[in-house]
Amino acid sequence: MTKLVLEPLSTYRSYPPEEMASRARTFYESIRRRRSVRDFSDKPVPREVIEYALLAAGTAPSGANLQPWHFTVITSPDMKRRIREEAEIEERDFYNGRAPQEWLDALAPLGTDEHKLFLETAPVLITIFGQRSSEGPDGRWIKNYYVPESVGIATGFLIAALHEAGLVTLTHTPSPMGFLNEICGRPETEKPYILLVVGYPAEDCRVPVYGGVKKPLETIASWL
Repeated sequence: MTKLVLEPLSTYRSYPPEEMASRARTFYESIRRRRSVRDFSDKPVPREVIEYALLAAGTAPSGANLQPWHFTVITSPDMKRRIREEAEIEERDFYNGRAPQEWLDALAPLGTDEHKLFLETAPVLITIFGQRSSEGPDGRWIKNYYVPESVGIATGFLIAALHEAGLVTLTHTPSPMGFLNEICGRPETEKPYILLVVGYPAEDCRVPVYGGVKKPLETIASWL
């Protein structure tokens, strides 16, 4: 059994209440501008920006600190084309029989369909995998815990970091996504959760009015 080793918390920074509120408000004012985008420019994104955003995602908390995630960054036009082709096969099935009408009705205000041109136009795709098991320092494979929760938190960090850097994103989730394992060369022990589309918005980019309406605080939170 591994011995517990503790160290002083040296990274914490304390702020006066007024500054705390200002920082929280500033972050909110920034993140509230974030929109899911489907009209992307093909303008290249500096690799360093993606790398730092991924490092930020990697700081997310995870079950037993096992960090059960892997991010595959795709910029190759050929690979992006292949991903689009495979994704559209699944999407055609989804929109033409697999999805219940209630789900299609919920998507209707967003104007989505089986055509996913953005998968080729956007300069960067990031496939986010959850790892069911990981290799420990001693070479033994151990089961990971709270994988969906951990991956979800890391994805939130990643989206926020990319937004702060001045990029736009789209969380794309074709179902099923097993084809991403083969394309990205990832083992079957990893599950693709999200295909994150990353880049700059097209000059004529438009977004649904419906998509910008967020629930007010009193409906999403309660104090007890």
